[in-house]
Order: sequence, then structure tokens, then C-alpha cells
Amino acid sequence: MAGEYQFGIEEEYFVVDGESKAVLRKMRSAFVMALKRNLGPTVTREMLQTQIEVMTQPSVSIERTRAELRNARRTVGEIAAENGYSFFASGTHPAATWSDTVQTPAQRYDGVMHDLQMIGERNLLCGLHVHVELPDPGMRVDVMRRMTPFVPVLIALATSSPFWRGRRTGLMGYRLAAYDELPRTGMPPLFRDKQDYEDYINTLVEARVIPDETYVWWALRPSKRHPTLELRAPDSCTHVEDAIAIASIYRALARHLVQNPGVNAELNVVDAAIAVENKWRAQRYGIHGSFVDRKTRRAVTVVEFSDQVIERIRDDARAIGCEAEVASAASILKRGTSADTQIAVYREAEHRTGSRSEALKAVTGWLAEATLA
Repeated sequence: MAGEYQFGIEEEYFVVDGESKAVLRKMRSAFVMALKRNLGPTVTREMLQTQIEVMTQPSVSIERTRAELRNARRTVGEIAAENGYSFFASGTHPAATWSDTVQTPAQRYDGVMHDLQMIGERNLLCGLHVHVELPDPGMRVDVMRRMTPFVPVLIALATSSPFWRGRRTGLMGYRLAAYDELPRTGMPPLFRDKQDYEDYINTLVEARVIPDETYVWWALRPSKRHPTLELRAPDSCTHVEDAIAIASIYRALARHLVQNPGVNAELNVVDAAIAVENKWRAQRYGIHGSFVDRKTRRAVTVVEFSDQVIERIRDDARAIGCEAEVASAASILKRGTSADTQIAVYREAEHRTGSRSEALKAVTGWLAEATLA
């Protein structure tokens, strides 16, 4: 069903204490077993014990995917409550200290942690990943290259990580600032074609730097397990409809680039450097900032850029049945992202109580409620 741009969504969540909303040092096996009984292989554990990931089945139906995500969140919430836990979707845990976390036992995670050392321990971060299957998997590197300038707007729309270790970071999306400490992260290199990409991967594997391409964690990457191009840049979205909107925009963009091979075909190192700058601006300002437009040599607001993208892919969204979901990004621009609400909740609670710790509790409480709303 690649001709219809089959897709799937993966969401990472923080599982926390039901009362304090503090991160877990150890996740009880009964909780994990209950998740597996109810959600099967669509739920997995992450590298740190306080995190899990849920995934939807490959589909061409946005309605089915929405229902799966809602069911997954509802099921995780019910099982968490039965075990004295809670959970929420955000890029960072507002109050957690990474030194309080413990690695999940697994051979892969043992190897990753040995390689990354403290950087791996600091990876207390949750993201949204979207897989889209292209008509020809061989096109993935070309589409990845030409998708690069669009990635910052997807980051801006998803920002949900304004806090780190109990402090305002000044960024709307701090998660990528921490995540990019890891090797093989950030924007993908401008490979000319599939052969360039495979040469890069094979060189690292043969040099025994990485076991395989799953150890490449760029903002976009060809998936090893699936015939898809995977978006990895956005924060985990607190509102399920935000995740649906961002996945729909990415899916429609993928179709647009396949159908229009001339779009961004002449992308060069200057364009790539500008995309990296815009990625930073998305992390720093979220939807309230601006992006650099190389063609006009001026700053374009994120709202204006988003409107241009939505208009550009309108026909593609209609063709794959997600026009309303793409258009719903306008509601994010109007009400703000999760990061905006977290900051507002924090300010109100700090003003009311005069306590930073109480303000952070208000934020984590809001996150738990909004994730299930």
C-alpha cells in the first residue's frame, strides 16, 4: 500500500509516580506484563526505566491511527493507575534529574550505554516518531535530502520541553538541545543518493563503530526495520491531536516531494546550513519565532511559514485523506503548543504559591491530565 503512503506513529511517554509525578527508578514487572497483555507488541520499554514507547499499526487511515493512539493512551493510563503510577507525553520531564534514572536491562541498551557513558544517562527525553512508506523505498534518501528545509516547522509545532531539571530553559523545545549531545543526531548529511548513504553506513559498520544503521539517530532517517522514511525530530506531543496533525503534515510532505521531484532538488550546503539555523530557531522560540528564507533573504514568521506549507501540500493531503488534520495545525498556532501551556501553568502556580516546586507540580499535573484528555 506504499502508493497510498502508509504510515505509523511512535510516541514515547514518561511513566511516573501517581502522586508526586516523579520519575521511576524501577518499573514494576507486573505493570510491564499488564501493558504487554493489553497492548501486545505495540508497547515497548525504552533505554531508561521511566520511559515506554507505544506504536500504531501501519495504516493509510488517519481515523484508525487516531483511534489506536487514543486507545493506547487510555490503556496505559488505566494500567498505570492500577499500579500507583501515572504517565504523560512531553519532550522532557519538567522536574526530573537525570541522575535519578536507571537503565532498562537489555543487551542493546547495555551496548549503547557503554558507548555513550554519561550522555546516555542524560537521555531522559521523549520524542514523536512518524514513519511514512514511499512508493519506492529506493527514493528515501532523495526525499530525506529534500525534506530537510521543512523539518524545523514540524519541530516548532511539537515543542513540549521548556523545562529541564526543574528550571525554565528559555527554550520552547529543549529536548533536541540535550539529544544532539549524542553522536549521529541532528539534521542528516546531504547525501547525493542512496549509494552515498549506504557507503556511509557500510563504512561505519565495517569499522565496527556501529553494529547497524539503527544506531544513526538523525532528525530524519531511512528505517532499517520498515520500508519507511522516519521523522524523529519532534517532541512527544501532550495533545494527541497535535501528534495527528504533525504526522499528517509530514505524510503529505512526503507525497508532495515524491510527486514533485524538482522541489528542493538543487539543495546545497548553504540551504543545509540555513535549515540547521532554522532548527535552532524552532527549538528556541517554538511557533513564536521566525525562520530564515534564503530566496527572499528575510525572516519569515513560523506562522507564515506554516501557512505556506499547509497551502503547498493541500492537494496532497486531500489525496491521502488527511486534509482536515493538516489544516488543524492552525489550531496549534492559535492556542500554542504544549510548551506554551506548561509555561503559563508554571507562572500562574508560582505567582499563586510563591513556590517553584509547587509550580513544577502544577505543570506535571497538567501534563498527566492533558495527555489523557
